[in-house]
Amino acid sequence: MKKSRIFLAMIAAGVLAVPLFGADKADATAGKAVFMKRCSSCHGPDGAGKEAIAKMFKVEMHALGSKEVQAKSDADLKKIVSEGTGKMKPAKDLSPQDMNDLIAFVRSLAKK
Repeated sequence: MKKSRIFLAMIAAGVLAVPLFGADKADATAGKAVFMKRCSSCHGPDGAGKEAIAKMFKVEMHALGSKEVQAKSDADLKKIVSEGTGKMKPAKDLSPQDMNDLIAFVRSLAKK
């Protein structure tokens, strides 16, 4: 009897824990919304980069789907977004979920 209660408790805990583990799964569609709001003014709606912005800041802006960008680890991309790089300003106020979603969207831009 005691073993069956423990087993049932473990099953109940596992059932309740599933949504918690799946809650932070990255969503490229949600990431696109973050990108459009926070990044597209410089990187363009398709992540190709805006030539006028690159010229104005005198920087080379790689397309986000390029091999150079896609070769970076997720951790590197998160660091670039959260801390900025060169003349790119940081996006410090993104939630961890927004950051994961944003990175998933950037990964979806990879050139096939």
